[in-house]
Amino acid sequence: MSDERVGIDELLERVRSGLDRIGPQTAHEAHEAGDALLVDTRYAALRERDGLIPGALVVERNELEWRLDPQGSHRAPEAVSHDLRVVVLCNEGYASSLAAESLRRLGLHRATDLIGGFQAWKAEGLPVLPPTTPTTPTTGD
Repeated sequence: MSDERVGIDELLERVRSGLDRIGPQTAHEAHEAGDALLVDTRYAALRERDGLIPGALVVERNELEWRLDPQGSHRAPEAVSHDLRVVVLCNEGYASSLAAESLRRLGLHRATDLIGGFQAWKAEGLPVLPPTTPTTPTTGD
């Protein structure tokens, strides 16, 4: 292991240089064509606030590697092959780059991320399911 120290900005730049990052329109077209699995790693509060992308697989970031490893015992049914094209998205496109790089280390060589994340997707006017309102308990009369 190297003793080299690197800041997050440099790490992000290095990681992104190894990814074929794609924009919202390209991701949407690939998803619609069945050529890409969109994976939404945003935490629940953001999904509840902003909505969901129809057909995206929701996987919390802390479970991502376990759910997408095609050899893993906790894999999602969609994690069928190391050749699967996975497009990871977060809220703004930062954490997703690191997540995609982690999936590549697992052998998912086509893993990448969505430039600008969910916010860029939404800004492009691409399909979004309406936000959910968490249910709040009511008291009886």
